Amino acid sequence: QVQLVESGGGLVQPGGSLRLSCAASGFTFRSYAMGWYRQAPGKERELVATITSAGGSTNYADSVKGRFTISRDNSKNLVSLQMNSLNPEDTAVYYCHTNRSSAIHYWGKGTLVTVSS
Repeated sequence: QVQLVESGGGLVQPGGSLRLSCAASGFTFRSYAMGWYRQAPGKERELVATITSAGGSTNYADSVKGRFTISRDNSKNLVSLQMNSLNPEDTAVYYCHTNRSSAIHYWGKGTLVTVSS
């Protein structure tokens, strides 16, 4: 079965950096686009970034453009999110995601990122 396991979250000061990773298993990783979403307290889950199956194209939410970078390593079944210049508004649980159709979605359990001094 599809499994997505996030890691790398934690507490960081404003202006700092974190790198999130998502280990994928149970499917042919190199064949599917991957994404990161986040959900802040009291808010709806929102798209952060996506990357195509071969990694040739990426897409970012306006709020993270220029600060976050999504990447993948198809030899290791890993997708990563490098987050720089973090601010308190980036505080959220970050989820790894993939889907097979508009109706079939897979999510990890999430990793908490807290940006605070």
